[in-house]
Amino acid sequence: METLLDIQKRILPDLLEVMQKRHQILHYIQFMQPVGRRNLALSLNMTERVLRSEVEFLKAQNLLEIHSSGMTLSEDGTHILEKLDSVMREISGIDSLERKLQSQLNVKEVIVVNGNSDRSPWVKNELGRAGARCMKKKLTGDNIIAVTGGTTMASVAEMLNPMPESKNLLFVPARGGLGEDVQNQANTIVAKMANKMGSSYRVLYIPDQISDESYASIIKEPSVKEVITLIRKSDVVIHGIGEADAMAIRRNSSEAILSKIQSGDACGEAFGYYFNEEGQIVHKVQTMGLQLDHLSEAKDVIAVAGGTSKAKAISAYMKIAPSNTTLITDEASALQLLKG
Repeated sequence: METLLDIQKRILPDLLEVMQKRHQILHYIQFMQPVGRRNLALSLNMTERVLRSEVEFLKAQNLLEIHSSGMTLSEDGTHILEKLDSVMREISGIDSLERKLQSQLNVKEVIVVNGNSDRSPWVKNELGRAGARCMKKKLTGDNIIAVTGGTTMASVAEMLNPMPESKNLLFVPARGGLGEDVQNQANTIVAKMANKMGSSYRVLYIPDQISDESYASIIKEPSVKEVITLIRKSDVVIHGIGEADAMAIRRNSSEAILSKIQSGDACGEAFGYYFNEEGQIVHKVQTMGLQLDHLSEAKDVIAVAGGTSKAKAISAYMKIAPSNTTLITDEASALQLLKG
């Protein structure tokens, strides 16, 4: 039997188009608020004239508030947007997309958010929101959560807030730190997550990649051994997936390693492992912290990555991801993954 939405698509297709457009406007305002009309029009790739009429309609419905600093959602607007999100997921086919990908990738769960994070910065915020929501659902009490670095994990941290059992949680970095902006290092992110949730955290102030000699020496340090033990006892692991070349450059890898990665056709990276499209590991960095074979011991593993630019890396990683993995990605990446 056809649903009401199926009938509307056939009888009133223009109505659904209008609803999608207004949903998009409300969504952008939520993430950019307070925002002026010109900036909003540029973000939506819409003329100011067209946007003006839509804004006037939404304001008349008491969904927007207009201040000297810009537009914001009203309380009613926030409530309507929450209700509309689930409807739009069905209209856009995202629910179906999630089910197909879950079956194709053979993982625990797939969560897809609207948009393309390569083109729209707010989509990365949506990935962060979905990652935060998913992580909190996986928590059961006295949990240890291991977190990698990167901008996507930083977005997850931004979206966290306290929960009743927060004080019993412990956040730890999954690995040592990369030579990148301090705000995107795992140590910084676990501290922010813990502060956001009123929890505890531990840090691991060692480089992400070290020589065999340094590894043998550092691993004997009692404080390091203690944190490494906690990391390997993690109940939940949440991490990003990187593009091979970009990650090698961020690690300031030598010309020999860059050549090895490129000659091996590596396209993705996770936990210091570089892998090709078939999921074969072509290079591994000597790192402190979680290794790929530790992931199956965690109760839940959450991988968060999006954008068409990362679709190949995500596809490659999912070939070696443990079955306890939940993938959170965006619509653009999901469609690419479904094409295989």
